[in-house]
Amino acid sequence: MAKHPLLLQQFRSFCFQNKPQELEQALEYFSVFGGMSWSVDMSKPIEELILSKVLKNYTYIHGDITKLTQSDKISHSLLSAVAAGDGRVHSAIKRARISRVEGENAIATLCAKNLLKREFSLESPPSDDEKIDEKLNFNTPFMRFWFAFVSPYFKGIKDGDFKEAMESFANRKSDFYELTFKKLSHELLKKSLKDDVIVEIGSYWDRETQIDILAKTKSGKVVAGICKYSNQKAKKSELTKLQEQCRAAELTPDIYVIVSKSGFSNELKALKGDDVKLFGLKNFKTLIEDLSEKDFIECVGKRY
Repeated sequence: MAKHPLLLQQFRSFCFQNKPQELEQALEYFSVFGGMSWSVDMSKPIEELILSKVLKNYTYIHGDITKLTQSDKISHSLLSAVAAGDGRVHSAIKRARISRVEGENAIATLCAKNLLKREFSLESPPSDDEKIDEKLNFNTPFMRFWFAFVSPYFKGIKDGDFKEAMESFANRKSDFYELTFKKLSHELLKKSLKDDVIVEIGSYWDRETQIDILAKTKSGKVVAGICKYSNQKAKKSELTKLQEQCRAAELTPDIYVIVSKSGFSNELKALKGDDVKLFGLKNFKTLIEDLSEKDFIECVGKRY
């Protein structure tokens, strides 16, 4: 196994170790505990596990994390800003209330320590004079969870008051899960488009537009996609929205992809074909086929 396992490797290890019964549960629990190789009791509600495994062990986990961050306040502010926002460097630095120089220095250190990694828009924006910041992503889901819902509320948590942290998670968990869904959707497409394999995949963003999935195939086709993590079925309007985003970015995709947690309306299903592809939650099974002991990533440090 690689020294710094990729998200799909972490997901496969998590599923091998904890054997979730449903894909939605796998994705949600992985979004919180992924990357740590902790054993997770999937029969228990996620909120109960957050309390018992994370918040009640705050002192010990915090101690381990500060060995990586060296208790640097600027780094902690930046990490929480990335976890709570859209990951764009400019907005993260602004949210963290630090200078650009402080932010860039912290980013360089955190990337070197493998806490964060940089992501660039797959295509340049239409306007040549428009400079677009890169985005920052966490390398492990749990670290993103920690800096989104634990670190900002450390004062209460240290005193045994978990109310604020748990309320924040309850209010934002669906949006929080969505990023993991999007990132695993990239892996799903790489597995699914076998006749004309994907050679490059990422996202597109500029100051006005964001496209969840942008990819290029071996034959040169452009694939654009949108991810819908919602309890509502994806409708034809999602395809219309994606097409509008592509026009705004001056992109002309050969294939449109919609990935939806809760399926698709009949009107959207009727449009499915060579140039419109639909992927539901059940398609994510392909990511965890043929799991075996070789997929398991050993826990480094305490298990909690």
